[in-house]
Amino acid sequence: MKPKQLTHKEVENKKNTKEIIVVADGIRTPENVGMLFRIAEAFGVKKVFLVGESPDLKNKKVIRTARSTQKELEIQYLETMPKLIEILKKETYKLIGLELTNTSKSISKFDFTKNKKIALIIGAERFGITPKTLTSLDATVHINLFGKNSSINVINALGICLYEITR
Repeated sequence: MKPKQLTHKEVENKKNTKEIIVVADGIRTPENVGMLFRIAEAFGVKKVFLVGESPDLKNKKVIRTARSTQKELEIQYLETMPKLIEILKKETYKLIGLELTNTSKSISKFDFTKNKKIALIIGAERFGITPKTLTSLDATVHINLFGKNSSINVINALGICLYEITR
C-alpha cells in the first residue's frame, strides 16, 4: 500500500482528557499569537488568556497564522496577571510556568498525570515570565536543549510542552 497524505476530514483526533488553559503573558508578535491559537486548538486547550499588550483577533497576521483555529477557542484578554492567578488557584488549577529557572524541572521528568486541571503560563518573547508571576506559580518546567542557546521560540516551546502534558 502506498502512503497517502490524509485531509483534515479523514482524520479523527483523540480527545484530550485534561482541562488545560494557556496563559500568555505579554506575547506581542502577531505571528506568535496566531500560532499560539493553532497549537492550543490542536492540543485541545479549553481556554487561552492573553495578558498585557497582545495583538487583537482582528489583526491580519494573527488571522492568517491562526488559520481559523481562533474560532474554536475561548479567548479572553486581560490587563494584568495577579487577579487571574487568584481566580485560577480558586478554581483548583495547577499553575505551571514554562520557564528555565533555578528550581524548574525538565518537562521529561515532570509528572503531569497528577493534575487534571493545568494552567500553563508562558511569558513574553524577550523576557519570559515576570519575576512576580514566577513566585505565584506551583511549579516551573523547562525543555532540555543541547546547543549553546538556552531558549527557543516561546510558541515552539509551548507546542513541546503541550505534547508532554497530553501524551
